[in-house]
Amino acid sequence: MCVRVSDQAEHGPDSQVVLLALPGVDLDAVQMEVSRQCDALPRSDTARKALAHSCVVTVSGKEEACRISNAYAPEHLIVNVEDAESWLPALDNAGSIFMGRWTPESVGDYASGTNHVLPTYGYARMYSGVSLESFTKKMTVQSLSFEGLQALGPSVAKMAEVEGLDAHRRAVTLRLGMS
Repeated sequence: MCVRVSDQAEHGPDSQVVLLALPGVDLDAVQMEVSRQCDALPRSDTARKALAHSCVVTVSGKEEACRISNAYAPEHLIVNVEDAESWLPALDNAGSIFMGRWTPESVGDYASGTNHVLPTYGYARMYSGVSLESFTKKMTVQSLSFEGLQALGPSVAKMAEVEGLDAHRRAVTLRLGMS
């Protein structure tokens, strides 16, 4: 499993790449391939600066990898394992998830139609990427019957009293003829 893979390193020297390596991953081979790929990039210097403060975390398995990924809350998460879809239920925090070997992050940038304005710096723990919903206004509307206020009113009045908000309490009690 890989969090924010090397194609992101060319974005800027402050980019960070984290590899969560499952048991059996040949880390020497990964390092050699990353170096080989960097050599071929026009923005090699930028990618190498980003990789200098990136890391590899060896994990014991799927559960630990998902726990670390969810805590890190990456902007881009590539789940490059054989049974990628089975990991999805355990993944809670990522800007955009790319499932399996044949889904590089660059497809999300240019072709798959997914959003590319994503939360960075771990904000995927709290926010989603920008979408049409980001530009919609939502209102909540409540409507009680007299019987509904009778059922809820005493509890609402008590909570308002406990908070010391007497006008809130009275808004209920006056309607219900309570003292």
